Amino acid sequence: MSTQAPSKDAASKSVVSKSIVSESIILVTGASSGFGLMTARALAEAGHTVYASMRETEGRNAPRAADLAAWAQAEGVDLRTVELDVQSDDSVDAAVETIIADTGRIDVVVHNAGHMVFGPAEAFTPDQYIQQYDVNVLGAQRVNRAALPHLRAQGNGLLVWVGSSSTRGGTPPFLAPYFAAKAAMDALAVSYATELALWGIETVVVVPGAFTKGTDHFAHAGAPSDTARAAEYESGPYAGIADKVLKGLASLEPADADPAEVARAIGRVVDTPFGERPFRVHVDPSEDGAEVVNAVADRVRRELYRNIGLETLLHPRRVG
Repeated sequence: MSTQAPSKDAASKSVVSKSIVSESIILVTGASSGFGLMTARALAEAGHTVYASMRETEGRNAPRAADLAAWAQAEGVDLRTVELDVQSDDSVDAAVETIIADTGRIDVVVHNAGHMVFGPAEAFTPDQYIQQYDVNVLGAQRVNRAALPHLRAQGNGLLVWVGSSSTRGGTPPFLAPYFAAKAAMDALAVSYATELALWGIETVVVVPGAFTKGTDHFAHAGAPSDTARAAEYESGPYAGIADKVLKGLASLEPADADPAEVARAIGRVVDTPFGERPFRVHVDPSEDGAEVVNAVADRVRRELYRNIGLETLLHPRRVG
């Protein structure tokens, strides 16, 4: 089920007034809060038709869906909410089918849905690790399997993956399940990039740093299920370390760090012409080193493809 801005004419006027060259149909996953919500709004303000996906649009998130519909009406933009649970094949398929039924196409997918947990690695159960992978990795795979047949048939498209500087930057303790899942997501994005290039589909990995304020990312983090095991860390030689991690990360973040810059970076990526988009965009006010390490890893990747005669896969090809 989708909820759309009632006035398409108003949205069209907004496109003209902001001199947007073309309008894209965009799906943003995990758009009920944080980077996803900011990105959905920023892209709608730029003149695109945006589907802000979230769970329980008629339940827990009904107020958010209503707020977004009212905001879209007031701003004269085309921002719609759509029910989508990245942990459900049926829900993902239905959401993409809704978008295709509404618009006839889908141009951009922003893989943003994710969840953070915080605590000693040992205290998280295997099921909790599975849950992290299900949301952060398999969720993106479900969306890809639903959306990519349409993008490949069109011969063009863009996947934007919202990653994390933790995959190759600083990795403080007590975030292992989240870091592991984000690293897996990054590896998936890298592999997809060259497997989709000849279909005319571009890949961009946006790499936010550890924003500790403005997204509720840390505030809503999950905790270990094995509380007894976690307590052993809290009272043993690691007593006080968790607090130092949180305070330390916050201290590295500049006072003017703005998480909305991630949304603006995604907006710039979407509006960059085909073939000119960067493979990675780092938005890391704390400068934890991920940009340096990723530059080396991405260079090695390019060299390997050249050495095995597959350099053509590094450059998306316009189809049609």
